Amino acid sequence: MFAPNAREQRDGIRLQKYMASAGVSSRRKAEDLIVAGHVEVNGRRVTTLGTRVFPERDRVAVRGEPITPEAKVYFLLNKPDQIVSSAAGTVDERGRPTVLSLMHGIPERLYPVGRLDFHSRGVMLLTNDGELAESITHPRHGVVKTYHVKFQGKLSEEEEGLIRSGVQLDDGAVTRPVAEMFVFRETDVNVWYQIGLREGLNRQIRRMGEAIGHPVLKLIRVAIGDITAEGVQEGEFRPLTTTEVGQLLAAAKLEPDKKRAKAPKGRSRAAGSPRTSSKGPREGGPMGRQRGVGGGRGRGGPGPGKRDK
Repeated sequence: MFAPNAREQRDGIRLQKYMASAGVSSRRKAEDLIVAGHVEVNGRRVTTLGTRVFPERDRVAVRGEPITPEAKVYFLLNKPDQIVSSAAGTVDERGRPTVLSLMHGIPERLYPVGRLDFHSRGVMLLTNDGELAESITHPRHGVVKTYHVKFQGKLSEEEEGLIRSGVQLDDGAVTRPVAEMFVFRETDVNVWYQIGLREGLNRQIRRMGEAIGHPVLKLIRVAIGDITAEGVQEGEFRPLTTTEVGQLLAAAKLEPDKKRAKAPKGRSRAAGSPRTSSKGPREGGPMGRQRGVGGGRGRGGPGPGKRDK
């Protein structure tokens, strides 16, 4: 359960923080809900962002539904192709399955940390910790997301340089310099790159490829920080270890607190399977690596395999 610190017990907790602790949304989105008039405290609508609440005595509702802070849970999903990164339900408005359709038997309300588009695969985190989710996705914290990317055709040195230093996208936005970029695998006509991003604009890597005239043919996220999907098959998920949660908190520059529960055990499950399993990859740390083309060091795991020539 949520455990206020001494100051919060004395002065109360900011409403948006309390909402984030209940898994409603990130703090920033909670502020939007408050300003829009969707939040009530003790039956009265509240629109002031400075409002503070006392969890022991105040009743908070969002759109008429009472909320209660949950113990924090953290899961890694190896997202398959043709799955929507949405928390709106198990299917979206077009009838396509969402990531929640794969998270069988999890009672907590989960939200994906960032997004992978419909045809992208790989590492996704799902949690009810809105503060951590926002910190991981916001570029000011610099948490690196690592991708294996197959562009159409081979990039020139100039085109590689544009990806490295910044590309102007179709809406005029200019991307930040990448954290890393090197050749990971080469075929007769295409090249796989490992690319690390500290930001996460909508469909960023695909739009970067379009901007330089080399559309992305395949895109796989292989890591968020040092968290990888080693040992997790596509469509399967597992809880993060306590060590991995600590790594994410450190990367996002957040302090651990009592509301962040230890990672649950024995809750790894494949899509469509009613069984649980306590087996998973070893605790913490980066996954095994392999030598990439041209001397780079590429991450293993859910990167290009036999079907990704």
